[in-house]
Amino acid sequence: MSKEAQQEVSFEEAMERLEVIVSQLENGDVPLEQAIDLFQEGMKISQLCGAKLEQVEKKIEVLIESEGGLIKKTFAPANEDKGE
Repeated sequence: MSKEAQQEVSFEEAMERLEVIVSQLENGDVPLEQAIDLFQEGMKISQLCGAKLEQVEKKIEVLIESEGGLIKKTFAPANEDKGE
């Protein structure tokens, strides 16, 4: 998958392709050379998905009601939220 194709593919499409690759590798019916190529493609897709998730996480903002109206607060994942 070229860099241009990776940028245009949606997160869902990338995950579907990754699932196919994992299934093929787990099945064990592919020649070694093809397995290596699939593994490399899977690693690239995994990195792409991670980058897409980071981009989305940075864009998410949580609106919190306050006395003065609404204020914006940067999204914090649940495991990093200190209960504020």
